[in-house]
Amino acid sequence: MRKRVAILISGRGSNMAALLAATRDPAYPAEIVLVLSNRADAGGLAVAGAAGVPTAVVEHRRFGADRAAHEAAIDAALHDAGVELVCLAGYMRLLTPFLVQRWAGRMLNIHPSLLPAFPGTNTHGRALAAGVKLHGCTVHLVTEAVDDGPILAQAAVPVLAGDDEAALADRILVQEHLIYPLALHNLATGTAGAAAAPTASLLNPLPGHGDVP
Repeated sequence: MRKRVAILISGRGSNMAALLAATRDPAYPAEIVLVLSNRADAGGLAVAGAAGVPTAVVEHRRFGADRAAHEAAIDAALHDAGVELVCLAGYMRLLTPFLVQRWAGRMLNIHPSLLPAFPGTNTHGRALAAGVKLHGCTVHLVTEAVDDGPILAQAAVPVLAGDDEAALADRILVQEHLIYPLALHNLATGTAGAAAAPTASLLNPLPGHGDVP
């Protein structure tokens, strides 16, 4: 039985599109049953709709400062759709303990750095300023601490001479689109109801290196 997955977005949803593409394979162990956004103008909603995936909007502005009520509405939409796993894909809202705890072990996020390095925002600029030689991306389980959950998959890319933030971000985005479906696959095949500890994976695209399970 394929796991029923929801994707939460706030914008164009490029990682959402990568997950949708992966789940078109009938052998893939998960299916996308809902794409939900906190913004009615999120471009990814049209992409999901064109792919035949149900969409929903739970506009955060409608709830004002009542974050608990907003997240309760999201949680209700997820349960109404029979969702088992949740993927955050450019969802630009910090979650409260309520939603994190409700989906503990069953909610994934992708972050544009090799965690635990550079949690938070402006990761590419901070990596360049620090002079690191490797940068990358991470898929992790969501916990109450920001960008601090168990790591499910990572990909590393070299920082090249002359890189600016845009060039580095573009190279890393290619890897994000590879490791997010990989991490979701691992979680979907390694869980039964609430998640057990899945196997982490490293995708290393550097020359002469392969995938390390």
